[in-house]
Amino acid sequence: MSEKLEQSTFLITLALVTLVFGLLMMPFWVPLLWAVIIAVLFHPMQVWLGKRWGDRPNLTALTTLLTCMVLVVLPVLFLLGSFLQQALSIYQQIESGEIQPGNYVERVREAFPAVQGLLERFDIDVNTLRENAAQAAVAASQFLARNALAFGQGAFGFVLQLALMLYVAFFLLRDGRVLVDLLIQALPLGDERERLLFQKFAEVARATVKGNLLVAMVQGMLGGLIFWILGLPAPLLWGVVMTVLSLIPAIGAGLVWLPAAVYLYAIGAWVSATVLIAYGVLIIGLADNLLRPILVGRDTKLPDWMVLLSTLGGIVMVGISGFVVGPLIAVLFVAFWQIFSREFNHAAMEEDRSDALD
Repeated sequence: MSEKLEQSTFLITLALVTLVFGLLMMPFWVPLLWAVIIAVLFHPMQVWLGKRWGDRPNLTALTTLLTCMVLVVLPVLFLLGSFLQQALSIYQQIESGEIQPGNYVERVREAFPAVQGLLERFDIDVNTLRENAAQAAVAASQFLARNALAFGQGAFGFVLQLALMLYVAFFLLRDGRVLVDLLIQALPLGDERERLLFQKFAEVARATVKGNLLVAMVQGMLGGLIFWILGLPAPLLWGVVMTVLSLIPAIGAGLVWLPAAVYLYAIGAWVSATVLIAYGVLIIGLADNLLRPILVGRDTKLPDWMVLLSTLGGIVMVGISGFVVGPLIAVLFVAFWQIFSREFNHAAMEEDRSDALD
């Protein structure tokens, strides 16, 4: 009894200490998550450098981390700064009246009278639609401007989190295998199950970031490029918007370039509108179909509807990082139920067979 009481007390204390430690780390969960993702993504490079340079873990980890900074971190920081600058510029132009979003809807209505008849058939008032478009544009520009100012004021906190992410990523790159072995040894789930779960985590992290993020960045870059070539305003801003929309399955960059093409038709720029539609369908649209199988393959093994719902749920739950968190939770959910179905159903079948033999 005394031994059981001591064991129960220890397990309860262990759970409480783990919970308190989790709450302690809660303010830093975003940089910690991205540090883990960086370590998973760049682990193959770490292994490759280790084979070439021998047992020099500090040098290989530092080289891998510097490569990550040059290829990923610095371009993202440059893109973010330019995006916020253009967002503030758009907000100022809307506030000064230089840009009037309602006029765009009016131009489309005048250019396509059939659209007005179609809207009236569905009891949609054009004037109300124009006012709603203007209010939505003002609200969006205010949101971007407010967040841009908040980002400027919280630049120290952002730099601190970035430094924390890189610092933790260095140690995860250097000691990742040891930490995984320690977790497998400590967790009471069974070594085979734990290795399977860690493997699923690594596969989904690679698939989500390599597939969703890189494909979305390529689509946003292609969209911003065609906006710049055609002389459309704020190409970098709209390129980033297309990148964000492309992170969501079944949404895509067409929500930006298609209305822009319609407006170009409305103002009589037929050549630019046709070029934009052809470019959007053939270049931006096909980038997803060509790049995603190469970058992702069949790593996630999730149906499309689950990818969509888990991505949207993750974004609602934790923000922009949810496009990684959502599919990770979904894959772990599927993996746990697969393990349960395989092992417990197998055990039940063996028991039934034994009963039949008896």
